Amino acid sequence: MLKISLVDGRTQRRLIVEGKLIAPWVAELKSACEDARADLCGRGLVVEIKHVTTISQEGENVILELINAGIRFRGHGVFTKRVLKQLTRRAVGNFREMKK
Repeated sequence: MLKISLVDGRTQRRLIVEGKLIAPWVAELKSACEDARADLCGRGLVVEIKHVTTISQEGENVILELINAGIRFRGHGVFTKRVLKQLTRRAVGNFREMKK
């Protein structure tokens, strides 16, 4: 199960993700991010990953794709922070390769 909550603020919109980030819910995260980006009106978009117990390879791939698209992520918990740190390094590595 995956729960995605939307929290609107003056300066940013947050998507709070909880549960298991596995197929078929990976597509839900991608869709929610695309919908949330549609009417930001100058605000930032941050995806907060809280209380996530499992992230499949498909989940990691979508997070990496969203990071490369400019969406910021914030992790809560040791597991989530570790996964996000690794994916951010991969995204930066891909960016460096593209610049060469």
